[in-house]
Amino acid sequence: MPYGQLHYPFENKALFEANFPADFVAEGLDQTRGWFYTLMVLSSALFDKPAFKNLVCNGLVLAADGKKMSKRLKNYPDPTEVINKYGADALRLYLINSPVVRAETLRFKEEGVFSVVKDVFLPWYNAYRFLVQYVRHWEVKTGETFNPGLSAEAAEIALGGSSNQLKQDQSAGVAVLDRWISAAVRSLTAFVRSEMEGYRLYTVVPRLVSFIDQLTNIYVRYNRRRLRGGKGHGDCLAALTTLFHVLLTVTKVMAPFTPFICEAMYQNLRNALLVATQQQQHGSTTTAAEVPESVHWCEMPEVQQEREGDARIQASVGRMQAVIEAGRAIREKNNKPLKQPLRKVTVVHPDPDFLADITGKFVVCCQLGLVGVGHLATVPLEQGRVSISHIELHTVSSVSQV
Repeated sequence: MPYGQLHYPFENKALFEANFPADFVAEGLDQTRGWFYTLMVLSSALFDKPAFKNLVCNGLVLAADGKKMSKRLKNYPDPTEVINKYGADALRLYLINSPVVRAETLRFKEEGVFSVVKDVFLPWYNAYRFLVQYVRHWEVKTGETFNPGLSAEAAEIALGGSSNQLKQDQSAGVAVLDRWISAAVRSLTAFVRSEMEGYRLYTVVPRLVSFIDQLTNIYVRYNRRRLRGGKGHGDCLAALTTLFHVLLTVTKVMAPFTPFICEAMYQNLRNALLVATQQQQHGSTTTAAEVPESVHWCEMPEVQQEREGDARIQASVGRMQAVIEAGRAIREKNNKPLKQPLRKVTVVHPDPDFLADITGKFVVCCQLGLVGVGHLATVPLEQGRVSISHIELHTVSSVSQV
């Protein structure tokens, strides 16, 4: 806190007192005695209270061999070369998602920056590219301009005119993914705002990275047929609209951590928002100027009230994913390729709710390679029986069991 530079108490008394103590101070672990302790002693002696409300302390970044980075030893990669090779965002996210933000030491490895690009940015960008590609395909096919609306509720409007067959598919687990990813975004936004307000930076980035993994490996992966228009015009528009607003929200939430890639994505997503505002101008006071020109001018997404069934949907999809991953693990263990169809899959579990969540689910059957939805069997585990939950995969020539 700037005790001296404001010439307090002789000048700027109101300004100083309005901003004291500071919301937070940030420094390295090596400043525990030289800065944090000094601030505490001075403020306690002068004002009888701490100089700051929160303390953000980062650890020390060491070379890969565990030694202090040294210009003489040249035991670290050139930062400029790392940024030019992988990008500043990758370097930022690598450091933010490391022990450094918990005041612990980090052995800097260039491979760690590369893993951020490979495991986070490429899947995230592929989801964005997938959206752009199939929006263009939808526009060419329908001759209309894609209008995602100004809120995620536009997806529900698009589903309003769905056919009876589509509604049957939704009950079988297709549109459940739309509701699941929307619930996951609401949960993510609430978590990030809560943790950031509590200055717990070390919990935020892992949750963001986990969400991006779920977005790319569950929602996009299991919804490719819908996004391509395989379920009809209205369902395709609903899926594209849902994915658009999910990516828009993630872009806003991730902007403080990865500012450059978020800005690049936002500039393209903003074009669709401009279309939405222009089409609503006839009976609305909203103008195109109200769409911020930069993602960094946008407000952090507000926390939305949790809707009825959000927790249930997230648990249900989690169970579906657990069964799919277990089935793939059994295939790999028994050298059964994913292209080989299965005659029957039997899932055994002690929880009836777990079995109910996966029974007849179209997504589960497709991802496991079943020849039909009716070939997914569930068996409750008998009380008192000593066993573990397991899955059986029946192919034409063999039976594999875990």
